Amino acid sequence: MKKIFIIRHAKSDQGFFGNDFERPLNDRGKADAPLMAKRLMKKQEAIDALVSSPATRAKKTAESFSSVYGRSDGEIIFVSSLYHAAPEVFYEVIGQLAGQFTSAALFSHNPGITYFVNSLVPGVQVDNMPTCAIFAVQANINQWSEFEKAKKEFLFFDYPKKN
Repeated sequence: MKKIFIIRHAKSDQGFFGNDFERPLNDRGKADAPLMAKRLMKKQEAIDALVSSPATRAKKTAESFSSVYGRSDGEIIFVSSLYHAAPEVFYEVIGQLAGQFTSAALFSHNPGITYFVNSLVPGVQVDNMPTCAIFAVQANINQWSEFEKAKKEFLFFDYPKKN
């Protein structure tokens, strides 16, 4: 059994006028990221691998989750193709995860992340992945390379403003 947590980066600073790749988190994003990490941990969900877009807002979100989980930021795997990735890129990245990981958290961006989660489980659709949302599924597989074609089971969808 393999479990994946798809996480959109936390709220970013829309007033930032620099390069989009370097856009930082705003104050709400800095508060939401550890909040959502704690909510995930409260569900007693382990994360074996943290995989992130290297863009600043995704990186900082992944680092918040790493910190809450008592992990080293050095354990985060950065994958450049997750920056504004299309759904097929998510499948490719997941398919290449090391077999010893039974769960992984992927941190990325809209709109690709919304398109991807909507491709996972027939009948389970979200209009939009809000910032710092977590969409979780599992698949009864032994290797991550089997993930794309495997039947996935929806586990939960959570986001900061959800009650």
